[in-house]
Amino acid sequence: MSSSEGTLRPGIVAAVFVPFVLLATLNSAGYRYGASDQAFYVPAALKSANPSLYPRDGALIQSQAKLTIVDEVIGQLARAHVPLPAAFAALQIATLALLALAAIRLARSFYRTRWAGIALLAALTLRHAIIQSGTNTLEGYFHPRQLAFAIGALAIGSFIRGRYAAMWALVVIAGAVHPTTALWFAIWVGIASLVAEPRLRMPLAALVAVGALAAGWALTFGPFAGRFVTMDEEWLATLTDKGYLFPLAWPLSAWLVNLAYIPLIVGLYAYRRKCGVLAPREQALVAGCLTLVVIFLSTLPFNAARLAFAIQLQPARIFWMLDLLAVIYVVWMAAEGGSRVVATSRRATIAALAIITLSTMRGVYIKTVEFPGRRIAQIGLQDNDWGRVMAWARASPITSGWLADPEHAVRYGTSLRVAGERDVCVEAIKDRAIGMYDRGMAMRTRDRVAAVGDFHMLTPERARALAQQYDLHYLVSEQELSLPIAFRSGDLRVYALR
Repeated sequence: MSSSEGTLRPGIVAAVFVPFVLLATLNSAGYRYGASDQAFYVPAALKSANPSLYPRDGALIQSQAKLTIVDEVIGQLARAHVPLPAAFAALQIATLALLALAAIRLARSFYRTRWAGIALLAALTLRHAIIQSGTNTLEGYFHPRQLAFAIGALAIGSFIRGRYAAMWALVVIAGAVHPTTALWFAIWVGIASLVAEPRLRMPLAALVAVGALAAGWALTFGPFAGRFVTMDEEWLATLTDKGYLFPLAWPLSAWLVNLAYIPLIVGLYAYRRKCGVLAPREQALVAGCLTLVVIFLSTLPFNAARLAFAIQLQPARIFWMLDLLAVIYVVWMAAEGGSRVVATSRRATIAALAIITLSTMRGVYIKTVEFPGRRIAQIGLQDNDWGRVMAWARASPITSGWLADPEHAVRYGTSLRVAGERDVCVEAIKDRAIGMYDRGMAMRTRDRVAAVGDFHMLTPERARALAQQYDLHYLVSEQELSLPIAFRSGDLRVYALR
């Protein structure tokens, strides 16, 4: 944006930040502690803070936790007596703040009016799925992937300004937070730098060589060791509900949606070039972004061969990066169009207000119609029957093992490992996801889900047999069973199995 009209001053930044967080939260169906993927991240942080936790499930948790340092960092906060719910809420706010800051910086480079920048901020609150990638542009809970994306977006802003040292520093930080998300940004800005700065090609080549050696070590002896194996049929059978991992099996509609980013980006870039409004190094940025598609296509033969590493990388998430650039371009088209002269603020104002209105109406609809009973922000655990049972679980011996409906995390909103801080026989959804990274854990989950069977048909005899098989002490159920009750809250009963 032009310095005369479009610079977003600190006061303006503060004024737009709170609405940005609110709209992003509303469009994500509210903020919830312990939801969805936090069924892994919270126990990993708890385990890091207190290694005596999860004596049975530690190997399961560690199979993914060893790939990042986020759990150790949050664990250190817990050791410093920072409550985890508060830490995760603060990290969610920080994630949205960094995303907003990245949007403001990108707007300064791509747009010429202040209101176009506000339009971009509003557009980024419109949460949507990245088709067949297993991810969304926003989440209603803290996820390291989202934080890494926000940091990566800041790196894109640094590239546009030619601040290469800051750019690579941000990519490295993102890599520590979520390695695969950072990898796609590293490729994006790396290729873009090669295109934009011929003088940097030798240093970048040396950097790539060092990176290749580091990657080789990580894949051979380091945290990613054992990834160059072929997934056998038994392992693959545990991933039948995760079709997004196998692009060659996608429906045609998914391919059409994802590949539509290419003509959209190319077409609007060409139009911006024709209008003479290109940002510095924008051509290189587009080239780097489109190279991600080449990378994605190059992984398909390895995916078809069921090479574990090619599947675990989840390269379909490169379309998230294309989505970001596409949103930047679409907002420009709506707010400023193709005028060769300074675009009028009136058009940008109308576009911004229209997107803000759309985001507000959508967020209110989600809150009042789709999830009318859900609070805008649930910072801690819910004070309901499940929450009270989980409080009792936290007071139980740390070595106790628990049995619950394998789908309990969906049924009650948080998993037993998160809310009760105890080992559980199986938590089907997240345990299956972790199994993607480790065949042994995949088989463990498969066998335990099969052993439990239809939870609602569980008999006392079968419950005791499972207790003997998996070293369990308590059963959480709404069923009336002829077992001793250790605790009860509402319809939820905690049965003693020993």
